[in-house]
Amino acid sequence: MSVSAQGASSLRVLMTADAVGGVWQYALDVAEGLRTYGVETTLVVLGPAPSDDQIKRAETAGVDLITTRLPLDWTAERPQEVEEAGRAIVHISAQIKPDIVHLNSPALAASGQHGCPVVAICHSCVATWWEAVRGGSLPEEFVWRADLVRKGYHAADKLLAPTAAFADATARTYNLAVAPTVVRNGRRAIAAGDCVPCDVFVFTAGRLWDDGKNFAAIDRAAARLSLPTLAAGPLKGPNGTQVEAHYAISLGRLSDDEIAQYLSAQPIFVSVAKYEPFGLAVLEAAQAGCALVLSDIPTFRELWDGEAVFVDPDDDQALAQAIEHLASDDATCRELGEAARKRAAAYSVEAMSAGVLEAYRSLLPSRFELVSLNGAAA
Repeated sequence: MSVSAQGASSLRVLMTADAVGGVWQYALDVAEGLRTYGVETTLVVLGPAPSDDQIKRAETAGVDLITTRLPLDWTAERPQEVEEAGRAIVHISAQIKPDIVHLNSPALAASGQHGCPVVAICHSCVATWWEAVRGGSLPEEFVWRADLVRKGYHAADKLLAPTAAFADATARTYNLAVAPTVVRNGRRAIAAGDCVPCDVFVFTAGRLWDDGKNFAAIDRAAARLSLPTLAAGPLKGPNGTQVEAHYAISLGRLSDDEIAQYLSAQPIFVSVAKYEPFGLAVLEAAQAGCALVLSDIPTFRELWDGEAVFVDPDDDQALAQAIEHLASDDATCRELGEAARKRAAAYSVEAMSAGVLEAYRSLLPSRFELVSLNGAAA
């Protein structure tokens, strides 16, 4: 069942985001998709200010931006900073008076009551990250962060997660009576520009500094390859974490248009993340028809099983062998790329936006009329 634009007309949403990683893309795509239903979104940005190209993208998406420079929950040094940020969001909400508050950082729900329903999105968290990347007991600086996330989850009126695998991990980690509702992320295909003039190459993109992305394994594999490995994304994070590129070619942070130029050449796209609740960069590569080489983790299996090559994220030798095999077999590479493109069509902005809108409807039933929408997904 899905929802129409009729009941959502003039619905006002306050949504939080940061400009550091995939949450930014998610927020703009959701806001732009919801706009077709008459939903007006104000995007409250925490952390570093958006870049000029990000601001331009927000304008295209039709969202109002409020840049706060409030601390992110995963870069704050004390729990009080996150609690103060949560109270600041409550204050902004009281001024804007939205119908729904959509928190892309659930910890912000831990310290204040909004005058409307709160939807919190389980994009990632330090506890599930630690379990996947490090293992063992949480360090002290993560304990209070996880506690705030737990409080935020229990304070929210509805939780959403981008994959069933991550919804289950979240419910298990935080002892939730009901797992978050699955609304898979979507991404609007980036318009292809001129292809980067290059022979066959390997490409990866994302927050390279995040140990969960496991860029070090890609860098080690690059030393074994006969073709170049290009890596788009920052090597240093806002929390001070840093990684080195010894064999891969670091391109730094690229705009969406610049990434599209590389993807248009249909390189072999690699992600051997140990922790990835969804993976928007993988989706972008699939939309461009790139052959995918991915780590064998539950979320990637859920999304791309049968349409990608899977490898052990700790085995850079196997990774290099898989890449070399594809590079030497053009037909298989093209077949995998086309298979990935077809699978990617299911992960659309339209389906994601309809699913988010259905979550809003469940909290504001009197504002919506239920109808059937061809092609929309709840």
